[in-house]
Amino acid sequence: MQHHVAHATAARLHTIREQWGALLAAVETPPAPSTWPPAETRAFLNTGAEDDAPLLVEDRAPLSLRQHPAPANLDALDTAVFVEQQVFDLADTLAAAVQHAAPEDPRRWTFPNPGAPDARTAAGSRAHGLHWAALYVEGRVLDEDTDPELLADGTLGPAPFSPLPEALLHKAAHVARACEQRVARILAADAITSSRALPTPCPSCGGALVVRAAPAEPPTVTCQTGEACGADTGRDHRGRRVWEWPESLPLLLTAEQVLPGATQAA
Repeated sequence: MQHHVAHATAARLHTIREQWGALLAAVETPPAPSTWPPAETRAFLNTGAEDDAPLLVEDRAPLSLRQHPAPANLDALDTAVFVEQQVFDLADTLAAAVQHAAPEDPRRWTFPNPGAPDARTAAGSRAHGLHWAALYVEGRVLDEDTDPELLADGTLGPAPFSPLPEALLHKAAHVARACEQRVARILAADAITSSRALPTPCPSCGGALVVRAAPAEPPTVTCQTGEACGADTGRDHRGRRVWEWPESLPLLLTAEQVLPGATQAA
């Protein structure tokens, strides 16, 4: 059971990291009433361009510590700040419980130090951003680096981390689930409130696709062909092919590009 919870939580953290860029782009993009993400967001995701250079530390400062111009999408900003704060606080909690790595170990999580003279030291590991925090939490959830390690003098030293207690594993699972749901609600807002037919066919069999979601769950896309569909994805209890989140997002974006705003209630 714990193994399943750990891997499900790691998958949710991976989804959050993968969609973080899209969420930050959404902060600067007004949400359309029936289509999301908008074209400007997709353009941002499809170009690596001028942003290949490393970000300055000031640019990586936690969202909650930055000065914000007037955001175009307040819901997206609230979600980004919520997710970042939740994951940072979770990393602090897990580090306090299981971290034994030496101060110079790059795997170590550094706590904030508000009294430090510069912003980078004051933020601790939070200065490295959401991606590093999520990776750190994922490592603790999967009990990575919990065996004694060989020291420079050839002797065995203590493990950098202890295995995560069950109570903290379930806390991490709760946080990861809540954060993933918040991200999903922003990036697929047009699919959240009902069941809708998509204007594009199944990429495998050409059958009809339907997107479904509840208010507290990310969207899924189902092929209506049934068991005859050979798509490389899972099946629901009726044998139909289903794309869970985030695998469903490319299908939703494709449908929005082909026929914006033209989905019909299924």
